[in-house]
Amino acid sequence: MALIQSALDKVSPNVLADVAITALLIYWLFSLIRGTRAVRLVVGVCLLLLVYGAAVTFDLQLLKVILQNSAYVGLFALVVVFQPELRRALDRIGRLGSLGWLISPAEQSTVAHIAIAVASAAERLSREGHGALIVIERETGLQEIAENGVMLHADLSADLLVTLFSPKTPLHDGAVVIRGDRILAAGALLPSAETTIPLERFGTRHKAALGITEQTDAIVVVVSEESGQMSLVERARIVRNLDGPNLERAITALLHPKTPGGILGQERKHPRGASVRALARRARFGALTRRAVSPGKGRGRSAKASGDAETEEKAS
Repeated sequence: MALIQSALDKVSPNVLADVAITALLIYWLFSLIRGTRAVRLVVGVCLLLLVYGAAVTFDLQLLKVILQNSAYVGLFALVVVFQPELRRALDRIGRLGSLGWLISPAEQSTVAHIAIAVASAAERLSREGHGALIVIERETGLQEIAENGVMLHADLSADLLVTLFSPKTPLHDGAVVIRGDRILAAGALLPSAETTIPLERFGTRHKAALGITEQTDAIVVVVSEESGQMSLVERARIVRNLDGPNLERAITALLHPKTPGGILGQERKHPRGASVRALARRARFGALTRRAVSPGKGRGRSAKASGDAETEEKAS
């Protein structure tokens, strides 16, 4: 009892705060690299640390010297290897430091216009059997991505989106970047995905959507050219088999922190940056469980939409 009392006497509020902050930092770091190739590299580094600890314990001089000298080179190598994760971490810190949470959200009319235009265009493209890749910018700037394509600075409309993705047009293969209620660029190239999930089951557009959402907080709408299936991607998580109304409600919920109506149409209040995982969970038990038939050129699909949504939400 005296030993326990002595230990408790040494526990001060500063110690508790120190432990809590350290635990949160470690959790944040692991959540940052979860689902990426960096996980295997971290495991490798941990194994090397264990080997070094064994070398010190058993006084293995040669092995200890080799590992110590390799550590200096390894620090620079880690910076190069973990460059995507470091960039993502600094981006998240920058978003917190920019006090973006104090800035009022986009006007309801603007958010509604974006959601309606994108959902309407995706539905029409799906019906016609044309593929599409639409990136909606949020807090992370996409100027560098947009400059890879053709800058447009055009007013956002469903008709223009459908025209841009029409086959045999010069810009239909790339991505359209939307900033606010304007189409910033078309024909843009997106970074490739770095997740550890099997990417063979995804098409080129889905892989590109995973890549851009791994590195930014953008929202991506994908229309499959093969199946006509509409998907929503956010933070490397995918919800597939969406119809027009559900897609519109999901975009509205992700762009606006307090929007009535979720993916099933109930009155809900969504936190800023509501995840696609939550939308997928509601979709599985609601509207997406009914039989869905993809329009366009006889492409039929049975009611495995809920299973697909469950599978794809784990793509993180």
